[in-house]
Amino acid sequence: MKISKDAARAARQLLRLSHKDGRLEGELIKEITSRIAEAKPRGYLGMLQEYWRLLRLEVEKLEALVESAVELGAQAGNDLVNDLRAKYGEELKADFKVNPELLGGMRVKVGSDVWDGSVRARLNELKNKL
Repeated sequence: MKISKDAARAARQLLRLSHKDGRLEGELIKEITSRIAEAKPRGYLGMLQEYWRLLRLEVEKLEALVESAVELGAQAGNDLVNDLRAKYGEELKADFKVNPELLGGMRVKVGSDVWDGSVRARLNELKNKL
C-alpha cells in the first residue's frame, strides 16, 4: 500500500513525539496510536503503517548482531560492544553468535548498517572481480 507524502510526514512527526528524554516511550506510543485510531484522520491507515515501520527501524538500531567464525574472547567482545555503544548509544544490546560459514573474521549488523569483515565475504568479492 503506497502512502501519501502527508501521511509519511505525519508519521515522522509522530515518531519524534514518541521520544521522551531521547528514548522511545511505550506509553506515549500507545497513546498516539489509540488517538489516531479513534480520530481516524484522512489517510490514517497509511500513517499508522509508516509510523510502525519507523518504530521498527528505530528499535532495530538498539540491537546489534555480531557473528564470528569462532567464539570471541570476553575482552574482545567488551571492546566491540563499547565501540558500538559509542556510535549508537548506551542502550545498545549485543547478541553474539558463532557462524562457522564465515570461515574467519566477523560480521556486525546494527539496524540497517552491516560491516562484513569475514573471509567468506572477501572470497566472494574476489570471485566477483575475477
